[in-house]
Amino acid sequence: MAGQGGSGVGITRPRRDQDVGASGVGLRQPTMEHAVTEQALVFATAALTAVYVLSADSDELRLTETAGGPRALYGLPTSYPLTGRSPVADAFRTGRPQWSTSAKLAAYGENAPQALPADMSLGALPLGADGRRLGCLVVLYPGDGFDAEQRNFLELYADQIAAQLKAGTPAQAAGGGAADRGGPLSVLRSALDHLHVGSFTLVLNTGRIDADAQLLELVDITPDAFDGRVETLLAHTVPEDLPALMSIVEPGQLTLGGRDLEFRIRRPTGELRWLRLCCRIQGDAVGTPERLLGLVADASYLRPTADEVSRVQRLSAALANAMTVRDVSLVVTAALHEPLGADRVALAELEGDRLVVTALDPPERGAWPGMWRSEWRSEWPDVPLRALPTLEAALHEGRISLLPSGGGLEPGLADMGAGGLAILPLPAQGRVVGVCLVGWQKPHAFCPEERSLLTATAGLVGQALMRAHAYDAEHELATMLQRSLLPRRLPELPGGVAVARYLPAMSGLEVGGDWYDVIPLPNGHVALVIGDVQGHSAGAATIMGQIRTAIRAYAVEGHPPDVVICHANRLLVGMETELFATCTYVELDMEEGDAWFVRAGHLPPLLRHPDGSTEEVEVEGGPPLGVLADAEYAMTAVGLAPGTVLALLTDGLVESASLPLDDGLLRVRGALSDADPSDAGRLADLLLGDLSRRDDDVALLLLRYDGMKVRPTRAGWAVWRLPDAVMHARRFTGRTLRSWGVSKEADMVLLVVSELVTNALVHTQGPVRLDLTLAGDRLRVAVSDSSPRAPAKPVLVDWESTGGRGLLLVEAMSTTWGSVPVSGGKQVWSEVVVAHRPDGTDGANGAGDPDGTGSTGGAIGGAAGRMGGGVDGGAVDRAG
Repeated sequence: MAGQGGSGVGITRPRRDQDVGASGVGLRQPTMEHAVTEQALVFATAALTAVYVLSADSDELRLTETAGGPRALYGLPTSYPLTGRSPVADAFRTGRPQWSTSAKLAAYGENAPQALPADMSLGALPLGADGRRLGCLVVLYPGDGFDAEQRNFLELYADQIAAQLKAGTPAQAAGGGAADRGGPLSVLRSALDHLHVGSFTLVLNTGRIDADAQLLELVDITPDAFDGRVETLLAHTVPEDLPALMSIVEPGQLTLGGRDLEFRIRRPTGELRWLRLCCRIQGDAVGTPERLLGLVADASYLRPTADEVSRVQRLSAALANAMTVRDVSLVVTAALHEPLGADRVALAELEGDRLVVTALDPPERGAWPGMWRSEWRSEWPDVPLRALPTLEAALHEGRISLLPSGGGLEPGLADMGAGGLAILPLPAQGRVVGVCLVGWQKPHAFCPEERSLLTATAGLVGQALMRAHAYDAEHELATMLQRSLLPRRLPELPGGVAVARYLPAMSGLEVGGDWYDVIPLPNGHVALVIGDVQGHSAGAATIMGQIRTAIRAYAVEGHPPDVVICHANRLLVGMETELFATCTYVELDMEEGDAWFVRAGHLPPLLRHPDGSTEEVEVEGGPPLGVLADAEYAMTAVGLAPGTVLALLTDGLVESASLPLDDGLLRVRGALSDADPSDAGRLADLLLGDLSRRDDDVALLLLRYDGMKVRPTRAGWAVWRLPDAVMHARRFTGRTLRSWGVSKEADMVLLVVSELVTNALVHTQGPVRLDLTLAGDRLRVAVSDSSPRAPAKPVLVDWESTGGRGLLLVEAMSTTWGSVPVSGGKQVWSEVVVAHRPDGTDGANGAGDPDGTGSTGGAIGGAAGRMGGGVDGGAVDRAG
């Protein structure tokens, strides 16, 4: 990795007088320590570095040591009062690094360096150890802000300086007069030694290189074996990295300024070591490149240890399997809570000016600060950023903030991590998509390894969170599309309970073709359908919607199950699609418990008998729909006893890459046998089991057949096409109502019968049938004829006309009414709520006059005949 560094300002050149050994090796003597320290500025691409320590009376920070150009050149003061307003004092008080550009420094007024050029930046890093605050490291950088690697190195550098101050290095004595000089025991140089930084000077016209002992140790060369030639150093470099190193001094590429890059050397043991090279080419008085001044540092702090690598690899693998935002949140909390010994971990997405929390560990509401509890919505809080300015600033800056204990944070954060708090902005696609907060109650020291781990974690989690958020949106879209093609709710059935479950596949925007339906049919019958269109696509979903609609239409027309499936098969073949569909169709008589099964390439139905035993219904199957136009489908009849549960399912429930079909069917049968069928909804949920990692969509349709406690009473009459046919239909209706104990509503029922029978006789050809059904308090009148034309109410009725009011009377007399196609014709029906007496006695005079001449019944019947009128509004002949 190569990058351009900034130009140095005021760097002291190393002395030329050196003691040369017999081998010609020029090793730096202790008198060169200050020059080497100044070379450390090259590594950080800094112009000036200064150390300030706390004074004896603890009221100010005093300058004790500098390296680089003259501090007066940049207006750097000799002390900073702690009560004043400056980036250095702020860093010391808050315990957090302060990174300021020249524009930001101007806001500090007189406490900012006065002579700082417009393109200069300042970094102030607190120095502390074991909870004690010792001082600040101040770094001036020629550029507009510090990048991530510079900040990382300087924070490590500050940690080492703090360790030297704690150890009592003489240079840290407050007011010791060490400003503007660096002695042999300089804290700056001593800290560099602990960071494993070596220095060198390369004379360009001779190719001779002057390297110190630290550099030779880094490249595994003993001082006696080094001959001062560049080739000797490069011999240890990995060949793939040589071109980048040589490009620094290529003819025509030499320019005054700095370069930095990382490279690898191979140690005698065969192990690879990462090193970082920072160099600056200096010229003579006329600007001709003369020598290369550089530092080489051990870059292992940028490379995670084996343990850190394994942690990151485990986290990466877990996040790869995390599909939803909730999954990502659970993985992150598990990866950070125990391994870091943290007390609290929170993960939140950034939506506008609010944090939408997706996971908290621990999840208990009482474990979190009061401000978080006050913003609790349902499961997690929804926190406004304006209430957390420290967090808002960290997100705006977009880099990790490690805040030690006692940092003067706002209550919303201080109570979360009294011993230390890590704020991890989660980057993805060039922006911050969320944040992870890790808090400790007891004082926590952030080691370099932990900093590296948190940095890697933030990058991985940000990408995973963005991917999961997109997946959730796509999955929601797919689910919405799929569910819009399925029934919104299942009908209430007499003598049974039907429930259904549908789960889309967990593979993003892959709309499946599974469907189910429950279709009420006349005479207490119901049709149950489940199917699966081949493939996962919008095309499969479209075919599914068309097939479901077609099967419903064929079933409502009154076709038997085998004919329904034959019609659906020919329809799919005629659509000329490359997709096929499997299907199971069941028609069930809810009164008698008789069921007729038809199977088209689908899984067999399952039955749970009242004694808890289960079986697969042996239904003779046919080919899937859409394969053969002339395919035939056999029908299998099975009797169901009250208490039986019928289960129809698709293969996504019982088959996957890791679950064979036979094993899946056995699992479902076992769950069906062990479950309590009294709660059909819970039974369906138990059959689904744990399908959080399903590869296919799943449809499940259950019917618990209870049997009718009170069976409907039926009577039928074939209407003859005679002049007095309506009279005979009224007489039949009157006799039937008296036998059923219906008296109060008899006149209304007779009027409805007159109008429906009259319309059928006048406007249709062929047979006409009248059916009466009493179920509970509902009396149903149904008149069937051979015309498929549905009746329509007239929009405007002329009161002088003799017809056109029949359907208006039916609508007025009925609780509800309608028309359905039946076997090539139609059935017009009407329902009336009645109060009947179980003993069948009649409680009113004149009701249901068998001759059609009773005072009340006859009057209304005559009026109905005179008003007459059918769908075409024409006059009718009245009989009776």
